[in-house]
This record gives sequence, structure tokens and C-alpha cells, in this order.
Amino acid sequence: MTIDKRKSGWNFDNSYSRLPEKLFSTIDSNPVSGARMIIFNHALAESLGLNTEALLEEEGLAVLAGNEVPQGGASLAQAYAGHQFGGFTMLGDGRALLIGEQITPDGERFDLQLKGSGRTPYSRGGDGRAALGAMLREYIISEAMHGLGIPTTRSLAVVTTGERIMRERLLPGAIMTRVASSHLRVGTFQYAANWCSVEELRALADYAIERHYPEIEEGEGRYLDFFKAVMKRQAALIAKWQLVGFIHGVMNTDNMTISGETIDYGPCAFMDVYDPKTVFSSIDAQGRYAYENQPRIGGWNLARFAEALLPLLHGEQEKAVEIAQEALYEYSGLYKSHWLAGMRAKLGIFNEEKEDEALIDELLGLMKEHHADFTNTFRALTLNKAEDALSGKPEYEAWRGKWQARLGRQEENLAAVQELMKRSNPAVIPRNHRVEAALEAAVEFGNFGVMENLLRVLEDPFAYSEEQEEYCAVPGPSGDDYRTYCGT
Repeated sequence: MTIDKRKSGWNFDNSYSRLPEKLFSTIDSNPVSGARMIIFNHALAESLGLNTEALLEEEGLAVLAGNEVPQGGASLAQAYAGHQFGGFTMLGDGRALLIGEQITPDGERFDLQLKGSGRTPYSRGGDGRAALGAMLREYIISEAMHGLGIPTTRSLAVVTTGERIMRERLLPGAIMTRVASSHLRVGTFQYAANWCSVEELRALADYAIERHYPEIEEGEGRYLDFFKAVMKRQAALIAKWQLVGFIHGVMNTDNMTISGETIDYGPCAFMDVYDPKTVFSSIDAQGRYAYENQPRIGGWNLARFAEALLPLLHGEQEKAVEIAQEALYEYSGLYKSHWLAGMRAKLGIFNEEKEDEALIDELLGLMKEHHADFTNTFRALTLNKAEDALSGKPEYEAWRGKWQARLGRQEENLAAVQELMKRSNPAVIPRNHRVEAALEAAVEFGNFGVMENLLRVLEDPFAYSEEQEEYCAVPGPSGDDYRTYCGT
């Protein structure tokens, strides 16, 4: 059975399936018998041109549970590789199914992927399924990132499968529908460079350019321009992570998109107390992906991307390496420029002075020394207050004096300063203890109200509303030992 396109709004054009066959596998569905809708993103569905009422009916649920292929849809798992914690391996969509590329009423193209839909040829020893808590976690965090204005994949729906799956214990199974500009990764290019011909690699690169960087023209420097365009988006993205205290947790090359979107919300979390060495992931024992390391790892991943593109950069290996290295030198400056601009905005600074970086570093040093909360420090400054851990500290008051003097050296008045700060400093983030409370209520007790309330206040994190006040509270001492686990 296929779902009526006119009824549900499917409008697919599956361009990825026209790439070389080595890059994907067409697979059969892995049907489930007890599908039930848990949460559905009405606003996202409407922006995609989908009929929300039809998708909530039995036939729509059959698609979102992976039981049926929508009319005109695809059914494929993508192949890719990746450096996982520095070690290279062959990977692929081990539990994900691309059901089609939806063309929106505005002419935009988005992948629709079912995550947790069952085994694929890339599953290795996995069961291809996903647990409800992990899928809801990705839904919450990805939608929070969208609210924060950070490029991200998004979540259309989460359905339960009626199955119990074994992780650390038996857990309810679920499938999430993920929406992305594409699922092209650095790891996709690593796979092509290692297991495909140069012409197949070129076809992949041309496809990525057409899909994400159509402004890049034909010519000798086409693939260098492509690399630089990806580098610019990644530098901007990681700067945005740092500016809100987001820690991805597993920045493997297969989790780095060509589009510049955040993808794969596994052991991710938001920092409470400011400490550059913060690590939440239970499997990151060496702190490879700690908060302070994220910009550097972004550069390391881009170096791996450049390696994959070498055959396209120049016919001679030595010259290709030289071209790639020269381009990579630009990354740190790009990142620093984005980060400094963002930090200036967080402090209400409109223009540039050479001493700004020292002013920023001094504040961050005080935050670290006094264990100040990252988000609430900037929120308090926005409201002309002091974060609790910094309140009354002489060295902090001295810093405030320097900051206020800096604001006095620009043309903009205090109203404009506060408006800029409100747009740049979220009042709320998905606090780890709030996320865990929402997941526990949902998974253990079937209470989805806690999650729905959290999602509502995260929808506009810059609102500074009364409803958001209670969500600004920091966790108790137990939050210092918070750990996250891979599960998405």
C-alpha cells in the first residue's frame, strides 16, 4: 500500500538515489505492529507542505512508523565512513531509512529520514531500533537548537513501535522522523574517497554543490571553493555552539554535515557552570570532545574532509595537499571572527576595539574561578543584574566598570544595547536536569506533559517571559556529576 500523495502532501524528488549505487542500499521496510504517535511537530509539517491531519490518521502513522512507503518516496540507507574518536571505520545508516526528499511549497528540498526503523546492511551487530527516551531527547534538543537560531536537523515526529528493545535494560522502542537539508556528511566523502572511483567522488561533490552551494561556478577552482564554503559554515556553526554553551559530545566526522547543520544529538548537553573542560559524554574518557576542544576538532574534521577531496583539488598529490593546507589555514581566523562577533553581541557591543577580546577573556576567567552559570551570567548582565556566584565580588564589580566604560565608547544608547543583548543571550536553554525530568516522566510514567511544557518555553528562548523564570534555575549539586550516554 502507498499513501495518497494529494492527501498527505508528499512531494518527493529523490535525487540521492540517482547517485552511484555504491553510496546507498535500497532496503525493505521493517514493519512494527503497535505504532502510536507520541509527539508531532505541526508547525514543521506545515512548512514542509504536509497535511498534518492526514499524517495523524492511520495511513500517515504507517509511514512514520516505517510500515509503508509514501507515494513517490524512497527506501534507502546511505553509506558513509568516519573517524570515531580518531579511529577510521566504515559506517552507514545502521538504523535509519531515507523515505524521500520533500520539496516544500517554497521550492526547498529536505530529507525525511526515519531513525530507529530497523536493521540495514550497515547495522553490523545492532538491532537497528531506538529507545523512546533517546528519540525524545533528540526531539527536545534539536527543536531547542532551532529556537536558538542554530542550524540544525529537526524532528517531525516520534512514534512508539509497541516493541521492547534491550539496551542497559528493556526499554520502549520508538522511531523519530528527522528532517535535514541533507544527510551528506564529511564521512560520506570519506567513504567515496576510500571505496569509490574518482569519478564517483566527483559525482558526489557535484551533487553536494548543486544541492547546498549552487552559487559555486564551474571551473578549475570549483572543488576548492566547495571546501572553503563548507569550512565557512562549520566555523560559523561551532562558534554558535560555543556562544550558548552547547557541547555536542561526539564530533566524529560522520556527525559533521556538509550543509553546516548540527546533527546527531547523542551524548550532547548544555553547560551549566562555566568550565572549558566540561565533558558530559560517558564514553569520552579523554575529553577529546570537551567544550574547549570543539573549535579545534572542527578544524581536525575539516582536514579529513580536505583529504577526501584531494583527487579533485589537483591531479598531482603533492600540489593537492599544498592547496588544501593553504585553505585550512583560514579556519581558525574564520572561527575566531564569528566567536568574537557573537561575544561582542552578548555584551551589547556594536563596534570593534582591539581590547575587546581581553575584556571577554577576563569575564570568562571570573566565571570559571567563581563557578558561575554560563547562561545566567549573560542573562543577568542583560537584565543589569549579577549572576549569584559573581554578585558582590570586587573583581567582578571592577570588570563591570570596564564593561560599562566600553559601552560608553559607542554611539548606541542603553536601550539599543539591551535589545542587542536580549537577541543574543537566551533566557532559557534545555537545562540537563529539565530534559532528564521530561524524559523520565515520559518513559517511566507515560506523562508527556512535562516535555510539552519544556518545549513550549524553549520555542522562543529570547522571550524573557514570566513563564520562563522557573526554567532558568540551575540544578542542585548533583548536576555537577551529570553524564550522558550514546543512544540516538
